[in-house]
Amino acid sequence: MPSRTAGPRKATAKRGGPAPAPPRPARRTRGGRGGVRGLRERVMRAWDRPLTAYYVIIGAGLLITTLGLVMVYSASMITALRYDLAPSYFFRKQFFAALLGAGLLLVASRMPVKLHRALAYPILVGAIFLMVLVQVPGIGVAVGGNQNWISLGGPFMLQPSEFGKLALILWGADLLARKQDMKLLVQWKHMLVPLVPGTFLLLGLIMLGGDMGTAIILTAILFGLLWTAGAPTRLFVGVLAVASAIGALLIKTSPHRMERFQCLGASDPGGAGDPCWQAAHGIYALASGGWFGSGLGASVEKWGQLPEAHTDFIFAVTGEELGLAGTLSVLALFAALGYAGIRVAGGTEDPFVRYAAGGVTTWITAQAVINVGAVLGLLPIAGVPLPLFSYGGSALLPTMFAVGLLIAFARQEPAAKAALAIRPHWGERAGGRWKSMRRRVKKRPSGER
Repeated sequence: MPSRTAGPRKATAKRGGPAPAPPRPARRTRGGRGGVRGLRERVMRAWDRPLTAYYVIIGAGLLITTLGLVMVYSASMITALRYDLAPSYFFRKQFFAALLGAGLLLVASRMPVKLHRALAYPILVGAIFLMVLVQVPGIGVAVGGNQNWISLGGPFMLQPSEFGKLALILWGADLLARKQDMKLLVQWKHMLVPLVPGTFLLLGLIMLGGDMGTAIILTAILFGLLWTAGAPTRLFVGVLAVASAIGALLIKTSPHRMERFQCLGASDPGGAGDPCWQAAHGIYALASGGWFGSGLGASVEKWGQLPEAHTDFIFAVTGEELGLAGTLSVLALFAALGYAGIRVAGGTEDPFVRYAAGGVTTWITAQAVINVGAVLGLLPIAGVPLPLFSYGGSALLPTMFAVGLLIAFARQEPAAKAALAIRPHWGERAGGRWKSMRRRVKKRPSGER
């Protein structure tokens, strides 16, 4: 029996009325390529926006620092109790340093480029003076076998070599920028002199105290400056060969450094005095974390098994408590910060900005790679902290100032400057909301409250 609704539809079709269009089948993409391609295009469009690098540097830097404060508190509680201190002792010191560093970051991000260049030589002279004071008996303090500290009274100490990294970047960037303006970088001697001798002076002062980890970071900064300046491959390889030969000699003549090389990939800690004890227990901490970790504060290795749990090996405690998800998040933040720094260095026409941004990016990424590689057993333990993350005010302050440099450089891009100029400020937004609220209140009847 025919349906009643079929008749009118057929009649409408016979009278010439429009027939209902059949539904279109869903468009299929071969292997999902269209969806992936569209997502990639949206991501690239978002990344190409003028303020993307600016926001990525701010967000990644603050997130790394904040997560580092949380992990410093978690990893240092047992160490503080072992020395009869309050559980939050190391956290409070790190939090105070982070507040000072935030002030330095804000000041550096608001300073014009000319002022940054003007500070290059004063910071360099000050860093050299402090590194010389480290070697003066009665002033310098030895920690962990390395004499690289100055006591400031009470529990506060200063490591001048950390400020030497910032000094080398600012001085080297200003030096190379001035030589580029005079078109002297086409000659290899002007590219090397006085940059390389000045770097060797800093390296010599650092190696007098025995801190080879910091010396490796300074060497990486030198290579980053030369690479950004467009050093020829032969020149770059020559400097690398000389630095490698000096490093090999220093390692060969030091039994302590040779032991660190022998502990690469160590999984058996042996006894308590075994030189591979720290490396093996770092692997144990990472292996016991699993996918999502044992929970914040629930690390077992920090109860005396893992030395330097809140400083050089804080990444191992992060892996144990937050798992693979936590460690990959930290690595993703460092990758985002490094990529944004590369974009700032590659998108500017100012040679000083390009060299300084390249030096800061090299510093942070190289130090992160060396620290994480040592924890994973892929590199020898160099004794360098994880930037913005590990405990240590002397390392945190210059690093946060360097992040402020990147923020200032990102603001100086013409497109970013124009985008920031047309963006309404917070006070204007709040004032607009307040005025609109006042207008709405005035329109209410007098009897309402």
